[in-house]
Amino acid sequence: MYTDEDLNSAVKEGIFTEDAISSFRSYISKSQNVTLVDEENFRLISGFNDIFVVIACLLLLTSVAWLGSAISPIAAAIIFTATSWGLAEFFVRKRRMALPAIVLLIAFISGVMATSVSFFVNLGIGQAQQMNIEHFEQMRVFGFITTAVVSIAATWLHWRRFRVPITVAVGAASLVLCLMGLLGTSSLDSQWLTPILFISGLLIFALAMYWDASDTLRQTKRSDVAFWLHLLSAPLIVHPIFTTLGILSGHSTILQVVLVIALYIVIAFISIAIDRRALMVSSLIYVLYAFSALLRNYGLVSLNFAMTGVIIGAILLFLSAYWHTARTFLIRYFPQSISGWLPALR
Repeated sequence: MYTDEDLNSAVKEGIFTEDAISSFRSYISKSQNVTLVDEENFRLISGFNDIFVVIACLLLLTSVAWLGSAISPIAAAIIFTATSWGLAEFFVRKRRMALPAIVLLIAFISGVMATSVSFFVNLGIGQAQQMNIEHFEQMRVFGFITTAVVSIAATWLHWRRFRVPITVAVGAASLVLCLMGLLGTSSLDSQWLTPILFISGLLIFALAMYWDASDTLRQTKRSDVAFWLHLLSAPLIVHPIFTTLGILSGHSTILQVVLVIALYIVIAFISIAIDRRALMVSSLIYVLYAFSALLRNYGLVSLNFAMTGVIIGAILLFLSAYWHTARTFLIRYFPQSISGWLPALR
C-alpha cells in the first residue's frame, strides 16, 4: 500500500521520474474511470496488521494506566502519555503505520489533557478549597487555560516529530474541548455554547481551506491534514444550525423540512465546490431525522425511515456518480480569484 506522498518521495529519491508518476496517475484515472483529485484519498489502513497492532497498543495502554492508578491518577495519566509516545517512536516513525498513528496520537493528546486537568484543575481547586478560599473560580479558569496551552504545545511537538496528518485536527479538537470545559465550569450562560461551537467550526473550516489551497492537486500530506480538519469542522458548523432550527425537538413541521432541504442544498453546493463530502455526511443525520419525523406525524410510523432512506440514498448515489460533472459545471461560474483556491479540475 502506498500514497501520493510515497510516490512524491520516490521522485525526490530518483527512483521514478516526474513524467513516469504523471503517466501512472493518468493511467489509473482512465482505467478506473475516476478522477483521482475528486476521490478524497487518504491513508487509514494498510493491512490487518494495523488492526492487530492497534488492539495490542490499546491493551498495553489500558493496562499501564490501570497499574499507574494504584499510585495516583496523575501518575496513571503520565505513564499512559509516555507509553503512547514510546509506541509511536517505533510504529509511527519507523514502521509508518497509518491506523496505529491515529490511535497513538489520540491516546497521547488524551493523556496530556488528562494530566493537565488532574494537575492544574482538580489539584488546584482541591488546594483552594482546603485553604478555605471562597472564590476559586479563577483557579478553575486558569487550569483550563493552562490545559489548552499545554495541549497545543504537545500537539505541536507530536507534529514536529511524527507528521501524522490528523495531528492538526486533534489539536484543534482539544482546544475546543478545553473551551467547552471552561464554559461548563464558569458562570457564563449555557446559551453561549451553541454560537461558540459554530464560530469554532467556521475557524477550523477556514484553517482546512488554508491547507487545501496549498495542495489543489491533492498529492501531498497537506491534503490529508485538510481532510481531517474538514471532518472536524463539519459537525461543529452543522449541529448548531440544525439545533437552532429545532430539528431535534421530535416534531418536524413542513416549514422545518423545507428549511432543512434548503440548507442541505446550500451545504451540497459548498461540498461540491471545495470537493469535500464531510459537510454533507455530517448534515445527513439531521435530514433523515427531519423527514422521518414529518412522515411519522402523518401516520407513516413503520415505513417513515425506510421511505426517507430510499429517497435520500438514491439522491446521494446519483450525486456520487456525477460528482466530477457537477463540479465542472459549478466551478465554471466561479471567478478565477476563487476557483484558484479550490481543488483543480481534471
